[in-house]
Amino acid sequence: MVERDPRCLAALAELSTHFPGRLELVEGDALALDPVALTPAPRRIVANLPYNIATALLLRWLDRIGEYESLILMFQREVAERLVAAPQTPAYGRLSVLVQWLCEARILFDIPPRAFTPPPKVISSVVRLVPRVAPLAPASKSVLERVTAAAFGQRRKMLRSSLKSLGVPIDTLLTEAAVAGTARAEELSVEQFCALARATEKPARSADTPDR
Repeated sequence: MVERDPRCLAALAELSTHFPGRLELVEGDALALDPVALTPAPRRIVANLPYNIATALLLRWLDRIGEYESLILMFQREVAERLVAAPQTPAYGRLSVLVQWLCEARILFDIPPRAFTPPPKVISSVVRLVPRVAPLAPASKSVLERVTAAAFGQRRKMLRSSLKSLGVPIDTLLTEAAVAGTARAEELSVEQFCALARATEKPARSADTPDR
């Protein structure tokens, strides 16, 4: 178990003492630790995530998602809905694409504010993420992150406008990916975003070629 709050360490140490061999306490910042280095396979992450860094932690773990059997994580309900959102829904966005590209995601249940002391102002949700045997479609994660950031950064605009920040010839990019320039980010499937990422990464692509 990873914990950085010194107020919790003493209580957790008592639990570890009463259940020898069942709980290993690691004092530290989860953002600075590599879970893969902490334990041998098979690995599972079960966590009540600090909501202010929950997305950052998840994106970090996605970099080595193949090292885990599953992740059971608690998020603010709004974030959990983004993880499982389908195209053409308000919650569908960059996080939806990146997570669903690599994992099967499902909300298991909600936890009301009264379950906590003091009670938060939001509903929490427990989400189960199971890594896919292979990503939904071929793509570079770093390029897919760029493409989704551009597309959803201006989600109300058509793709032929929002993708200009990628610095590649837009008409050629959209044609090669078989994506309509009049579409908006929320209309595209994960596989279509992967097609855009592959087209963006083509070696012959020149950032100096002017956009139309």
